[in-house]
Amino acid sequence: MTVRRTFVAYVEDKVGVLNRVVSLFRRRGYNIESLTVGQTEREGVSRVTVVLRADDDTAKRMVANLYKLVNVLRVDELHEAAVVRELALIKVGVGAAERGQVLQLCEVFRARPVDVSPEAIMIEISGAQDKIDGLVDVLRPFGIQEMVRTGAIAMTRGAIPATKEEDQWQPSTTIATQTSA
Repeated sequence: MTVRRTFVAYVEDKVGVLNRVVSLFRRRGYNIESLTVGQTEREGVSRVTVVLRADDDTAKRMVANLYKLVNVLRVDELHEAAVVRELALIKVGVGAAERGQVLQLCEVFRARPVDVSPEAIMIEISGAQDKIDGLVDVLRPFGIQEMVRTGAIAMTRGAIPATKEEDQWQPSTTIATQTSA
């Protein structure tokens, strides 16, 4: 059964690594629903969070294939015991008469205004995808002028066992070479 899955790959922060990771998914014909890349607590290591739909066998193959890539240090598939969040900025075209309604909706969704002009209000919201989708749905009648969303970021709940962390952070010694076709 195909379900939405979240994978986290820790990679060396080097030129071309993200391209190789994304190309792996492209070559296998999988549509990436969300992609987020950022720094980690370790210098020289980036965290790539990828969300896509896959069945159990495909998920296992994707993890195995990610480990074959040069510069991939660790790969995890996150399950139920994870916190997954997104961030969105939404600009809504409203005048003074409608502004109060929009601000009340912000309170309900625990969003906050970050910029106000005479013709529009910009709202920041973070949370689960469903929460952001809900706010977008109720703001649509007011006229969304512009919107930007980050991809999902995710982290497992609880502490990481020390042995797992120490064993999994070995940089790759393989050198990538380009082969001619």
